[in-house]
Amino acid sequence: MSEEGRLQNYSVDQVAGAFVLVMSAIGSLLLVVWQSKCHCKMNLCYIFQCERRPPSEEEMKGLQDQMKDKKDKKDKKDKKDGDNPEPLKEPEPEPEPEQIIP
Repeated sequence: MSEEGRLQNYSVDQVAGAFVLVMSAIGSLLLVVWQSKCHCKMNLCYIFQCERRPPSEEEMKGLQDQMKDKKDKKDKKDKKDGDNPEPLKEPEPEPEPEQIIP
């Protein structure tokens, strides 16, 4: 029997590692597609079907308003914290170890 075309014997950890690498590559690709701003439909072997639509103009306006509100709150908090900064405390010097004289 010829050695060409035969698969080598692989250990379980090598097969598991290859499986994890393939699944992470597929997951990364799906993540890029899902986070894109385009209209897309995903179909996983007709078992799981999902559709992603970009946000409408009204949703975008609402998201921008939320972002602006959070930024304003953060700016107010930073300004309030900047008025009364706590003074820095100097670290206490470490006591010198006792020297044993023979």
